[in-house]
Amino acid sequence: MLARVRQIVAVTAMGLRAIPDRFGVSLVIVIGMALVVAVTISILSMSVGFMRTVHNTGRTDRAIVLSHGSQFEFASAISRDNMLTIADAPGIKTAGDGKPIVSAEYLVAVLVTKKSDGLDAYLSLRGVGPEGSALRPEIKLVSGRMFLPARHELIVGKSALAQFEGLKVGSQVPLPEGDWTITGSFESNGDEHESELLADTDTVLSAMRANTFHSVTVMLQTPESFEKFQAAITTDPTLAVDVIRETQFLADQSKYLNTFLTMIAYVVGGIMGLGATFGALNTMYTAVSARAMEIATLRAIGFSGVAVVASVLAESLVLAVSGAAIGAAAAWIAFNGDLHAVGGLVFRLAVTPGLVGLGLGFAFARGFIGGLFPAIRAARLPVADALRAT
Repeated sequence: MLARVRQIVAVTAMGLRAIPDRFGVSLVIVIGMALVVAVTISILSMSVGFMRTVHNTGRTDRAIVLSHGSQFEFASAISRDNMLTIADAPGIKTAGDGKPIVSAEYLVAVLVTKKSDGLDAYLSLRGVGPEGSALRPEIKLVSGRMFLPARHELIVGKSALAQFEGLKVGSQVPLPEGDWTITGSFESNGDEHESELLADTDTVLSAMRANTFHSVTVMLQTPESFEKFQAAITTDPTLAVDVIRETQFLADQSKYLNTFLTMIAYVVGGIMGLGATFGALNTMYTAVSARAMEIATLRAIGFSGVAVVASVLAESLVLAVSGAAIGAAAAWIAFNGDLHAVGGLVFRLAVTPGLVGLGLGFAFARGFIGGLFPAIRAARLPVADALRAT
């Protein structure tokens, strides 16, 4: 057994030292795998970054109330009387002045232009109530000042400011009843709200000539207060609403886009990976042919076929994993932390250790498949045939 291990180590070391002599064909595997891994990781980084943004937005001690059967805020309608009933429900946290921390909100789609490609997109202008700051303490002004009620004023999230034209502090945003002035910009822990515009909800309602809110968001006393609040709201005969924990609501809203991004990554990566596998197969067959004399000589002096298989596989895996490491590094340098907009939602791409590990595992599997059949062929090639072939 020890002798076989020594054979494997010796033949494998010999094959790896000879890689520079086959630089051209070896480079095919490295470049091919680097491209596959870089593309796969870059697309998956969109999904990871998107879900991280969604996760940063939601809190377990916040709940959102929509009219019954509504899956989206834009499709919901809650009257002012219903909003007051919701605000009186048990389980809601109160501010220092004793008022419940509740925000009745209204959304308006605002047409903007992307800086990157000049394409149009729609941002959400969110009208928030007077308790909006207490409800979302993560929202902090970074420049300018807060909007004032009863004025056509709003503030812009820093991600939206970075990605779309015409949203600088002091700029005018065209809306019903004239232009609205951007008075400040804010950050919000990198969450979805950084892709929004915020304004006073009553002013927005008046401008849109609307008399119902789209949603009501509440701050709960504790995360465990959700059940008490939900029971009180859903059993009230004067209300026809659904109550959803904010984290669950956002997860439901994002799952379709996340599934789409992930599917695209695996489809594109799978197609490219198939090509890389065939490239590895062809390259390793070429490498085996070039080493036919060497392999025949080793077999003739007593080295086992297992040692030859291990040598060819090791070479294929080293080249594949090296390419994957290069591709992962390139993806991290080029994409990690970059802002990207899908529609009106802006998020940062995230190349995580998990994605790098996935890319390396992907390359390992492709390298193993690409080297296995050439390795078996090399081990089975009769010594006399190999010598004649050379």
